[in-house]
Formats: sequence, structure tokens, C-alpha cells
Amino acid sequence: MGAFAYNAIDEKGKETKGVLEGDNARQVRQVLRDKGWMPLSVEAVKEREERKQRSFSFARGVGAADLSLVTRQLATLIRSGLPVEEALQTVSRQSENARIGNMLMGVRSKVLEGHTLAKALNDYPHIFSELYRSTVEAGEQSGRLSVVFERLADYVEGRQKLKDKMTEALIYPALISLVAFGVIYLLIAVVVPKMVDMFKNTGTELPLNTRILIAGSDFLSNYGVFLIIALLGLALATSMILKKEGPRYRFHLFLLRAPLIARVVRGYNTARFARTLAILAASGVPILEAMRIAGQVLVSLPMRESVYNASKKVREGTNISVALMASGYFPPMTVHLIASGESSGKLEEMLDRAADAQEREMESLLSKLMRMIEPLMLIGMGLIVLFIVMSIMMPILDMNSAIG
Repeated sequence: MGAFAYNAIDEKGKETKGVLEGDNARQVRQVLRDKGWMPLSVEAVKEREERKQRSFSFARGVGAADLSLVTRQLATLIRSGLPVEEALQTVSRQSENARIGNMLMGVRSKVLEGHTLAKALNDYPHIFSELYRSTVEAGEQSGRLSVVFERLADYVEGRQKLKDKMTEALIYPALISLVAFGVIYLLIAVVVPKMVDMFKNTGTELPLNTRILIAGSDFLSNYGVFLIIALLGLALATSMILKKEGPRYRFHLFLLRAPLIARVVRGYNTARFARTLAILAASGVPILEAMRIAGQVLVSLPMRESVYNASKKVREGTNISVALMASGYFPPMTVHLIASGESSGKLEEMLDRAADAQEREMESLLSKLMRMIEPLMLIGMGLIVLFIVMSIMMPILDMNSAIG
């Protein structure tokens, strides 16, 4: 039995969508006809998701908020003693996101066939990550599935908050830069050309800064479109190059050595690694498997490689803290907390503390960077505008002096 998403015309002539369980699409169509509905399309939920992954769509996806809410609802229902398949059906009906509701029905169908929940989630890897599936599998094996779902909900929410903070830190400088360049471009491309003819008619030699401004204005007027195309082409080419692992690895290595940027990159990746390893270890996932999965969530390729090398050393008997310290990428505080957790037998607790410490440090660092960047950008914009205004006013003042 599987789950099939359908579009149909009901007895009132309205188009309706939903999910039905059945052995095949033909059976589902017959069920719809028996209800007096005319089926327009019937497609297995799994196949529909695979097709959506291959095609571009503006349809609403599954965000962290949706996934966290569903996970927490499952935790509540399973803790209350409801069987997994009934919990999946209940949450599917309550979900406001039709896409995730359909997928939960697909997962339920697999569970009813006798598969474990973790195995059923494997059909939707783009929604349920390897971390999610491995944690659920550990929860099923240990009989602590509701506890695991609660931890997963906290993890998804925490990870999204950290990502949002990083995004918010970048949005404001980006908006200021966009407005600044827009104003400067309008001044140079629109205002300056109108003043040029008046300056040329005076017959006097223009100041150096005015000549530079006029040259820049002429360049933008004649080649501005080509410049924008060139910049877009450069951005596209850079994006394509960075998709290759070799160039991307070298770029990430550069970021890990750049002043200030290195602290942000290391802090962000360390927080993700510690938080992921904590939830996996607490759920009962073997530590080597937990390190492998936690390493996959790292954005920085050199740091991901260092975790892979560290896991090999741990397999040989080295402590996790010693193996991570050898890479030189992880902050000393994080390494010390992990060492303390290993010696005290409270590794999960210390990993959570390490993640909390890194997230607090990230917030403080980003706040300081914003306090530095904002005035610098405003000063820079003010200086450029001052240069433009002075370049326009100086010839006018010279003309007034000559007339006087």
C-alpha cells in the first residue's frame, strides 16, 4: 500500500486536492469515481516529491519552522501512547503545509507495510536529513522515540536561529551598500552630465577632481550596461567555479586564515558541529557514526576534512578532544569542554555547553562587527558624495569669482 496525491473535481464542480492510500494509482482513481468525483491526476507522493526536486518551482517548500512544528507534534502524540502510524496520520491532517502533510502520509504507508520509521523517512532525504533519520533510528532502537523527537525539534529550531542571526547580520550592510551605490550612480550618471555642458562653455580649466568625475560619468554613460553585465558574468563564473570541490576547498581555506572572517567561520561551524554531535550522542548513535554525520553538517570543507581525520584517530583509540585539537581549527574552549565531558562521562552535556558558548560568542562578535561596519560604510558613502558635490561646486565657485 502506498500514498497517492490526487487532483479531482468533486460533485459540486470544485477542484480538490488530497492524499489517499491504495495499492496503486488505478485503485485510487476508482475510489474517487465511487465518490462521484472526476480524477484529474493521481501520482505517488514519493514520485511527486522526486519530480519536484528535479524541477524549479515557486511552490511553498518545507522550512525549519514547519519541520520543527511537525517534529514536536509527533513527540507529543507518541509520548501520549499513540502508535506511530496514527501519530503520523494525525499530524498530517493538522499540518497547514500540504506538502509536508502529503509526505507524512507517504511515510505512514511505508510504516504500515512493516518498515521502521527511520527507513520510511529515507524516501524523503531532501526533507529529513541523515542526522534526522539516524537520530530517529537510534530512538526507535532505544525505545525513546518521543524524547528523540523533542531533541530534534529543539535542534532544528536552534540551527535555524543561528542561521537567521547570520543572515540578519548581512542584510543591513547589503541594503546600505545597495542604496549607496544607487545614489552614487544616479549622481554620476544623471546629475553630472547635465553640469558638464555648462562647464565646457566656460572655457576655463577645470579642477582635477572635476575632470576625474566627468571621466567617470562618461565611462558609466558609455559602458555602464557593459560593466553591469561583466560584473554579473563574473559573479556567475565565480559561483560555477566554487561549485567544484577543489576551488571551493581553497576558498574555504582562505576564509579560515582571513582576519575576523576566520573567527566567524570557525565559530559558526563549531557551533553546528557541537550541537549535532550532542544530539546524536545523547540519542545513542555510536560515536564514530555520530562524528561522521556531524562532520557532514559543516559548511567549511577544511573543517569537515579535519573531523574525518579526527574520527580515524578516535577509531584507533585517541580521545575526541585530542583528535580535534590536532586540526587547529576548533576553538580551545570547545576542545577543553569536550575533554572535560570525556573524563567526567558527561560528553553530551559538555557538547551542548560548547555549542551554547560558541553561539553566544558568535552573537557578540557579529554585534561588534556591525557596530564597526555601519559607521565605516556611512563615512565612506559620505566621503564619496562629498567628493561629487565638491567636484560640481568648485567650478561654479570659480565661475562666480571670475564674473565678480
